[in-house]
Amino acid sequence: MTIVSPNLIQKHISSSTYLSKAFKLLEEDDEVNELLKMSNVMAVTRLRYNDHGIVHARIVAGTALELLEMLIREGVHPTMLRDGTAKSLEEVKVAVLFAAYLHDIGNAVHRTLHEYVGALLAKDIIDRLLPQVFEVPRRRLVALRQEVMHMIFATEYNTRCLSMECGTVKIADGLDMSEGRARIPYKLGKMDMHAVSALSIRRVELERGDRPIRISVHMDDMAGLFQVEQVLTPKILTSTIEDHIEVYIHTPRQIVKYYPK
Repeated sequence: MTIVSPNLIQKHISSSTYLSKAFKLLEEDDEVNELLKMSNVMAVTRLRYNDHGIVHARIVAGTALELLEMLIREGVHPTMLRDGTAKSLEEVKVAVLFAAYLHDIGNAVHRTLHEYVGALLAKDIIDRLLPQVFEVPRRRLVALRQEVMHMIFATEYNTRCLSMECGTVKIADGLDMSEGRARIPYKLGKMDMHAVSALSIRRVELERGDRPIRISVHMDDMAGLFQVEQVLTPKILTSTIEDHIEVYIHTPRQIVKYYPK
């Protein structure tokens, strides 16, 4: 059993030289850091929404890599390897890391259409940083870049993922919901249904269940179900890996199988 948290990324970078190098490049890059900072200026300071900055980036990156590992362990073949856009599992993992870490940088421009804008903003960053991770032909780097841009673009609720890897990033984004870190942007300081629901969720756990990935959402009461219905479910249903996912809701009084019905 794995708990979704900011520390999860350390598990994955400690076991891969390529992931470690990629993560270090992202963490130390001035442009990436400023874009994440500006994402919170726009989302938190100006719109009074919840966090969309570096902590969220780390949580989603670690969670996406965990979901990817769980699927591979169960024999689910990465789409990028199937289609030849990646030549190794390490390339797949690094692409997922880049996409998960950068997926919210479009908020540095505006919340509206931030997935689309973020994919475009990521292009030059990927072109600059990815060659420092892999010494491969330029055409390979372009293919990997396009996969990362696709993953960022498809984090939008209604956009269908076209790869298994994309699905891990999209669902990971929706799983950062414990202790008020809900992915529905709710107004800070305003006690409405969004805030009540977000604050009721205590932790999110990942483990093998009847399907390759069981998501267990632990909450104080069923108010937290609002977050699951409004954020996580749409992301699962457009992830292309929905058949590999199940969701259980845990409250002090009951355990409910939420997905699939």
